[in-house]
Amino acid sequence: MTEVFDLSVGQEIPSRTLPPVTRLDLIKYAGASGDYNPIHTIDEAAEKAGLPGVIAHGMLTMGRMATLFSPYLERGFIRKFTTRFKGMVFLGDEITLKAVLVDKHGDTARFDVTAVNQKGETVTAGQVEFCVRNK
Repeated sequence: MTEVFDLSVGQEIPSRTLPPVTRLDLIKYAGASGDYNPIHTIDEAAEKAGLPGVIAHGMLTMGRMATLFSPYLERGFIRKFTTRFKGMVFLGDEITLKAVLVDKHGDTARFDVTAVNQKGETVTAGQVEFCVRNK
């Protein structure tokens, strides 16, 4: 596995494509997060709100983006994570998570992170500051 600090600016850590979003994913996340807004689980409520169907919780996508850094947690931690929700995630969407190194200084590596759907549309974008612990 490539270490975060072995990367050069512009290089990516391995991307990850998630399985298609399911209603069960949304129901489980609603229970875990306490976000029971029915636009995330009930078709009629989503349609009444003007949506074509239920949408995934934005924070679910954000949380999944953080999993890109799971292989590196033995050596460091996410110090800061900022996110902008740019589009909606629907049932059946296949989301690909990506992280590109944009800067490294001292013990911190800064990454641009994105979540892109199967149509190539960015649905979530942000930045992660990953701090490497000294050995």
